[in-house]
Amino acid sequence: MAKHSIALTVNGIREDVEVPSNMTLLTLLREQLGLTGTKDGCSAGECGACTVMMNGEPVNSCMVLAVEVDGADIITVEGLSHDGQLDPLQEALIDLGATQCGFCTPGILISARALLDRNPSPTEGEIKSALRGNLCRCTGYIRIVRAVEKAAQGG
Repeated sequence: MAKHSIALTVNGIREDVEVPSNMTLLTLLREQLGLTGTKDGCSAGECGACTVMMNGEPVNSCMVLAVEVDGADIITVEGLSHDGQLDPLQEALIDLGATQCGFCTPGILISARALLDRNPSPTEGEIKSALRGNLCRCTGYIRIVRAVEKAAQGG
């Protein structure tokens, strides 16, 4: 299998890596860079557990080949907190009990952060639309939507 040298920025840190042609971004993040917050739920782009931001847009990292991210800026769930402080979205999910098993939470956080970065005051409908690609089998979504609303209102 051919290997390719790529350079990308992950959570503000430049990474120069060699990847095989068939490696996904998800595998690169988890196995090569040790960023295990991004989850592998379905490996088919259906569940959203592997959502990361690529150049400011949410993507299913299981569906993106690592060679495609050469030069890209990637944000994972690990990149949401800064200087030991959780992102307001993370705080809101905790405060409102919007997590149960937590497997879907990293993807939901990234999708919601991408929404709030584009639109700091989304409607409930816009929040639901932004999260439509993130499946949760535990919470029923009401608390998740309320947490995004809380974060949008400043915590």
